[in-house]
Amino acid sequence: MPSFEVKHDSRLSRGISRARAYAAARPKRHFVGAFAVLLGVVILLLPSPYVIEMPGPTQDVLGKVEDGAVIDITGTGVTTYKDSGKLLLTTVNASGVPGYPIINAQAVWGWANPQVEVMPREATVPVGQSADQYQKKVEQDMAGSQDSASAVGLAHAKAHADELGIDARALQHAKVTMHVDSIGGPSAGMMYTLGLIDKLTPANESGGKTIAGTGTIDKDGKVGRIGGIALKMLGAKRDGATWFLAPASNCSDVAGRVPDGLRDVKVATLDEAYQALVAIGKGQADDLPHCEA
Repeated sequence: MPSFEVKHDSRLSRGISRARAYAAARPKRHFVGAFAVLLGVVILLLPSPYVIEMPGPTQDVLGKVEDGAVIDITGTGVTTYKDSGKLLLTTVNASGVPGYPIINAQAVWGWANPQVEVMPREATVPVGQSADQYQKKVEQDMAGSQDSASAVGLAHAKAHADELGIDARALQHAKVTMHVDSIGGPSAGMMYTLGLIDKLTPANESGGKTIAGTGTIDKDGKVGRIGGIALKMLGAKRDGATWFLAPASNCSDVAGRVPDGLRDVKVATLDEAYQALVAIGKGQADDLPHCEA
């Protein structure tokens, strides 16, 4: 009987010890797991050092906005014409730039979304740039783009007045005003210029088609490289475009990334862009050059 009692007490003690050890260890493991989850949530909610970009809205430069026509041309003797199609300028929506902060959770979402590009902020804006400075730069770029488009477009129309059916004398006093809603940057220059020429000519250049594009324009009529072109092509396709005019200097970003149902056309100058527009409108665009890898 005593031996039994000693044996029984020994087993019981070991069981109690194990139970106490398990009970002591379990809350620690749970605490570590809960802390890791909490830490992860906190990190996701912290301000992110990244910028996320996605396809932005498009704007028909032949259309209207709240302030009136996107491209308004006035002057004694100046005649403008309607086109049955659309010429879409394309944009990118950017978050994480000065004045538009994001959190890490949004950056993680961007990495998982094939229609979003994520990049370090310093790769897109100068370090230390304030929200006011950023906004001023965007607005200055847009104003410069419109001024260049107006000057180059009018010069092109005057130089080719006879073949385009334009009264060159009336253009001497033409005044061009451009209106856009919440769009900034320099990359709409080429499309503004094409829209201006289109409105001055009696020809229906687009042939009723929806044609999108992007690219800067300089005083010599050269079409320049821009950023975010893959996202802009997605926005163009989303909004019904079947053709996309792309700067030749962007071809490395275009080749292999053109959405199904959208045909890119490589252009390096305003003359090439306008001739491409005319060819597309006439249904003679099959042989137009496109970007290749």
